[in-house]
Parts: sequence; structure tokens; C-alpha cells
Amino acid sequence: MNKIALVGAALWLAGTGAAALADEPIPPPGAPPAAAPAAPTSNAMTSPTLTGPLAANPNPAKFDAGPLGTVYVTGVLSGLAYTESNHFATDHESGADISNGQVIVQTTSGPLQFYAQAGIYSVPDLGSPYLRATNANSQLYGPLPVAWGKWVVDDSFNIQAGKLPTLIGAEYTFSFQNMNIERGLLWNQEPAVSKGVQLNYTMGPMAYALSVNDGFDSDNFNWLTGSATWTIDPANTLSVVAGGNWGQTGTNTLLTPLAQSNSTIVNLIYTYNAAPWTITPYFQYTNVPANTHLGFTHDASSIGFAVLANYQINDNWNISGRGEYITTDGSVANGAANLLYGPGSNAFSFTLTPTYQQGIFFIRGEASYVGASDTTAGFAFGKSGNSKDQARLVLEGGVLF
Repeated sequence: MNKIALVGAALWLAGTGAAALADEPIPPPGAPPAAAPAAPTSNAMTSPTLTGPLAANPNPAKFDAGPLGTVYVTGVLSGLAYTESNHFATDHESGADISNGQVIVQTTSGPLQFYAQAGIYSVPDLGSPYLRATNANSQLYGPLPVAWGKWVVDDSFNIQAGKLPTLIGAEYTFSFQNMNIERGLLWNQEPAVSKGVQLNYTMGPMAYALSVNDGFDSDNFNWLTGSATWTIDPANTLSVVAGGNWGQTGTNTLLTPLAQSNSTIVNLIYTYNAAPWTITPYFQYTNVPANTHLGFTHDASSIGFAVLANYQINDNWNISGRGEYITTDGSVANGAANLLYGPGSNAFSFTLTPTYQQGIFFIRGEASYVGASDTTAGFAFGKSGNSKDQARLVLEGGVLF
């Protein structure tokens, strides 16, 4: 089955017959399906999506912009410190940095709306070298990582265009949006921000999105991504997400990795959200076909499973956890692409993140562990790339204004 057919089949399976089984409407997706956040209080912005435990400022700054209507100004300012074992040769055993210094300007009403998120950020990521915020700004999504315009045709249909959050996966890009400070192993296989056009449509309990974009921000508009989300009832949501490229992308950078840019990805994501629990288990499959022009003489694929969970202890305290396992196939001998720590490698991770928030101020700590097996020499942890595991402690604090 070709990639476009695979995307279409996955979305068809999710949508067939589901609308007849529930009657709770859901908003159109504008970002990857993930753990549904608690209902915002007061006038708190719903974009960017926060999966919890952090909550947006319930009384954001706003001003009247005449023909543009009410413009809201929000943002986040936060820093982190970390220490880790078996650090990579390009990394440090410990350090401190800014994690978010971003301002968000948006409108939320009228037929024409916009969203712009600008500033500096780091993207701490399990099992990968820590990339300082100044380098992340220049090597990843730039000083304007997310920006889009939206045409709201009616209550059920809208069109977005610009630099959009991907539909794929159950974790968002920036630390303040997620249950955990660091992104996970499955997130490493996914695009994060893509330039393109996205159609969003709701029909009863079903929400659909379809996007033509440049995948891993490659500037080659050869990716098709889609999602189908079914709100079974207020506490239970099921999503099927699929994406892949047609043609070929020859770029190979930190932002646009060669193997993943030429892959197909499928997610099945379930979310249970009823206080005090939010639980999101999800499945992910990726495939990179053989392509002698790109240096891949054999197919490579990955299969991953993850569970993300948050427990709200009280109004101020939450504790979040994540467990993951990912396995890849192929080998150095048969010329398959490296998707992890060498072709055919496997890894698991555990993450625990307690969070305290008082008003707009927050602080949280994190302990994480990654273990790998069947690694290729030079592609794993440590200065030599031969260590099999890595533990990391992170502390993050800041303000959501």
C-alpha cells in the first residue's frame, strides 16, 4: 500500500460509523491529539494547548485592535537546570538554561483570526544531547516557531495556513505544554512544526483534520497528514493520526533528519480525562522504505508504545509520569536507516514529574531514565557512544503570563 493510501485508510477506519454512537461535539483539531486539558477558567486561552498539569493564565492581557477585534497577549518565561549520567560527547554533565522566553499574540473571534508565538526556547528531549536555547533558536524552528492565520468559514469548518503544530503524536513541542519537562522517545520520530495548509471539520462527535505540509520543516511540500478524533463521551477520546511523504526529501539536518523526513507514521491515541486523572496510552508505527538514492538499501521501521498520565493531588500539586518502549528493525549489514541508537536498536524510558503551581507561577522537578539494547557502537550514550543508559534530573520554574 502506498503512503497516501495508508493515510486515507487509517482515517477512514476511525471515522466509519462513529458519529452514530455519541452526541458530544468536540472542537476542530488545530494541533496533535493529546491528553485533553482541564476546562480553562475565566478567559484563559485554549491555544497553545496545555495538556496539564500547568494551567494558562485565567486573565490574560488584551486590547482592542479596531478591525482586528480583541487581541490577547500571553506567554511564558521559564528556566531549567539539569544533571545527567553518560552524557554525549557534544553535551555537558550538568547545566542551566532558559527553557521558554516566548510571547504569544492571538485573536479568537471573527471570520479571520491569527496566532503568533515568538521568542527563545529549548526543547529538552529524552535520550538526546541537550541543545541550548540559543542553538535551538537557530537550528530548529527560528524565533517565530509557530504562526498561522485562520479563516473560519462556519462553526464546523475552518482553514489554517502558516507554521502549524503537527497533527502527529501525543506530545507537544515546548516544555510548558506537556505533562513532563522533557519530550519522549516516540516524539523523536515525529515532526513537530510544519509549514502548510490545514483543513479542520467537525461533525457531531467527530473532528477531522487534513494537512498538506513540509513534514519536518524541510521546505519541500510533499507531506500529507490527517487525523480523525472521536469524542466517545466527555471523559473518553480516541484518535487515529497518519502522515507520510510522497516523492523524496534529500535534506539531512537536526531539524530535518533524512530517514524520518522520508517516512510514514501512524498513531492510535486514547485519552481518559476525568478528575483527578488524565491518562493517554498511544501506539506508534513508522516506516522508512528502501531508497538507494538516499543510501537506504533496506526498509526500516519502528514500533512504539507509551503511556502518559497525570494525577491532580489538589489545586496546586500534580504528579505526572510517562513510560515508553520503542523497537526498530534492520541492521548495519543490510543498510537500513538508523532510527534510534543504530539500526535494529531498542529502548525504554521512565519519567516522573511532580509540579507545583500557584497562580501564574510554577516549579517542577523531573527524574528520567532511558535504557537501550542492541545498539551500534558509537551511536548510544556516553562520550564514546557505547554506554547503554542515561539518567537525568531536571528542575524547571517560571511564570505563565
